[in-house]
Amino acid sequence: MQSERYVLLRFYVHENHRLHGKLLWEWLLHRAKEMGIIGGSAFRAMAGFGAHGVLHEDRFFELQGSLTVEVEFLATEAESRALVECVSRETVRAVYTEIPATFGVIGPDA
Repeated sequence: MQSERYVLLRFYVHENHRLHGKLLWEWLLHRAKEMGIIGGSAFRAMAGFGAHGVLHEDRFFELQGSLTVEVEFLATEAESRALVECVSRETVRAVYTEIPATFGVIGPDA
């Protein structure tokens, strides 16, 4: 049994927000990889609303960049804390959640 505890760390960012010349979701993926986090993915929302209650949908007439990108990572608790601290030192707004996760691999090539 593994001794390290894992979490699913999710950031919710606007698709057009930038940091250091990169889209924020790209910056997050690159930074996490540099930190040694084992896996990360980015997903663009089809529709959603946030704290302001405004519903945004992926439609032709929707304003460009108003939808959310969810960027998630499977990380140890320590890696998750380090990435959140890294983001908190930047001048950027990012909402995040951290959920306990079990990590495993199934299959003959595992």
